[in-house]
Amino acid sequence: MTMRVSILTREYPPHIYGGAGVHVGQLVPQLRKYCDSVEVQCMGEPREGATAHPETFPPGANQALRVLGTDVAMADAIGDVDVIHSHTWYANFAGLVGSKFLDVPHVVTSHSLEPHRPWKAEQLAGGYRVSSWAEKTAFLDAAAVISVSDGMRTDVLASYPELDPARVEVVRNGIDTDEFRPDPATDIVTGLGVDLDRPLVVFVGRITRQKGLVHLVRAAQEFDPDTQLLLLAGAPDTPEIAAEFDTAFAELSRARSGSVTWVQEMLPRASVRQVLSHATVFACPSIYEPLGIVNLEAMACETAVVASAVGGIPEVVADGQTGSLVAYDPAQAGDPAFVADFEARFATQVNRLTRDPGLAAAYGKAGRQRCIDEFSWEKIAQETVAVYQRAIEWHQGH
Repeated sequence: MTMRVSILTREYPPHIYGGAGVHVGQLVPQLRKYCDSVEVQCMGEPREGATAHPETFPPGANQALRVLGTDVAMADAIGDVDVIHSHTWYANFAGLVGSKFLDVPHVVTSHSLEPHRPWKAEQLAGGYRVSSWAEKTAFLDAAAVISVSDGMRTDVLASYPELDPARVEVVRNGIDTDEFRPDPATDIVTGLGVDLDRPLVVFVGRITRQKGLVHLVRAAQEFDPDTQLLLLAGAPDTPEIAAEFDTAFAELSRARSGSVTWVQEMLPRASVRQVLSHATVFACPSIYEPLGIVNLEAMACETAVVASAVGGIPEVVADGQTGSLVAYDPAQAGDPAFVADFEARFATQVNRLTRDPGLAAAYGKAGRQRCIDEFSWEKIAQETVAVYQRAIEWHQGH
């Protein structure tokens, strides 16, 4: 069987900001080993290896409407292919339109779900209803839905009960363990002011409600006095989360002068690798996480992880083997007592590992081996191609 694929995505290297962009950037080279051709349609400025479409139409419109305008341009640019594969709601509508226009199957990968991210209404206003509609319509029409974890598959079927469970498959995210590996160099971390003789806790991610950074900053009030906290975190998504984070960060900085650093610019991936390598603990306080590639990146660098037990994270972080999981119940997010207890329990697990560097190191070594054994991109590409083949067969029968 010939296999010509069109990958539709908002993000594509070198311009990526989230897990979906990392996923596509790693998956495409591996797919090319098993497919006759793989074209990539992305959004934004021109770049090598993809056809890029600027998000400029209609001019001045809400971001969600401009995404749909770009989706139409992407659909129009799809070549002669056997299957279309879209990633995130940003590109799902392009896949839906392209599938109808070309009469080929559409596969979607569920990196996240709009019904589980209601805080996005702060960012998009009415555009959140548009993004939710685009995602739901594409999912229900797709020949196959790929979930990046078992937890995500459960969430997909709960959010869209009209879906046939047989069309929802699990292909987990992965990690390039050649790119993310222990880095003994110290120039980057010392340049950021890290004292290599003291425990270091690191966070890498966006300042969104989803990533739970405010919880980590509050929890850090209870870290042992000699523990350092380094945040590689870009600008906040909204004024509301910015105000909440700024208040918590200012309080922490006053209480722990000299032990807290916030790096707002996006560091090169090689620099992030070095930072992760020298962390005693990588902290992932997410309140929603389909899988959490960033945890795999930390584990591949032989770093122990303390993470909230939400979404697909328990499928990545083996509790008591590669890190520690902290229970979190999204249904109790509005209860200040529960939130304070979660933050206290998170701090306890971080302190447990910073006080026992031998245990943290053992977790780190086990984490890297788990990445090698369970999360290779070549394996993921093979499983993805198998989904394509089943999607083509389903489409031909419908």
